[in-house]
Amino acid sequence: MTAGPPLQAAQAPDPSRQAPGRRTKTLPTLVLREDEMVFSAIRAQGAGGQNVNKVSSAMHLRFSIRASSLPEEIKARLLALNDQRINADGVVVIKAQTSRSREQNKAEAMARLQDLVDSVAKVPEPRRPTRPTRSSQRKRLQAKTTRAGVKRLRGRVCASD
Repeated sequence: MTAGPPLQAAQAPDPSRQAPGRRTKTLPTLVLREDEMVFSAIRAQGAGGQNVNKVSSAMHLRFSIRASSLPEEIKARLLALNDQRINADGVVVIKAQTSRSREQNKAEAMARLQDLVDSVAKVPEPRRPTRPTRSSQRKRLQAKTTRAGVKRLRGRVCASD
């Protein structure tokens, strides 16, 4: 297997490859410092034989949003999230236990925290209001008249003999 060129950190999208008239706001990648995170090794849950009861390979990551060095705007967005991993004190608690290795679980927990922060850092594009197409309006009105006809036939039958 040949090694390719080294991977580069987050690059800005090429403006020539974007659709015309499309605006995207690119923010610099936020780097989370490891000294702001608190790690604790715990025993993993679930089946795993005798070893799982002896070894603390799962990792708990605790990250205080208010005490972090993140920009205030990002802190506010994180605290406004309705996420079960963020408690009332503004601390993100992530539990990683998919791997048998403590180091891999630690790396996974850090990656999940980075994903959470990155998801908040993206500024959503404003929604452009659209109008329904003419054919969809026509279909809707046709369905209404068909339904009204069915209901009209359910009425009383007049005996005109």
